[in-house]
Amino acid sequence: MIFAREVTPALTNLVKQIDAETAKNKKARMGSFVVFLSDKEGLDAQLKSLAEKEGLKNIVLSIDNPAGPERYEVARDADVTVVLYSDHTVRSNFAYRKGQLNDQAVTQIVNAVPKILVV
Repeated sequence: MIFAREVTPALTNLVKQIDAETAKNKKARMGSFVVFLSDKEGLDAQLKSLAEKEGLKNIVLSIDNPAGPERYEVARDADVTVVLYSDHTVRSNFAYRKGQLNDQAVTQIVNAVPKILVV
């Protein structure tokens, strides 16, 4: 589960890698989704274009209000929040302020995916 405030190259890299991990781990019933926390006009068209351009097939892209789902208490100062969970239990949680999500962070997140896999 990824919460993001805007589409950036680093986020696109993360989304592509999580999409690939989701495909690779279908037997473990891995699912993934991104919730864009924004009221930016035209975001839905931008996300459709992103999905087509990047060939995303295994990850859901959605939009919610800038505060995000109330019960999730997404940090307001986090530009990207990633929660890896299984059986309703959080296994890993990552939060990045604007500009902090980089290739090293993406690798760290992807390397944590096995913590949620139940085969």
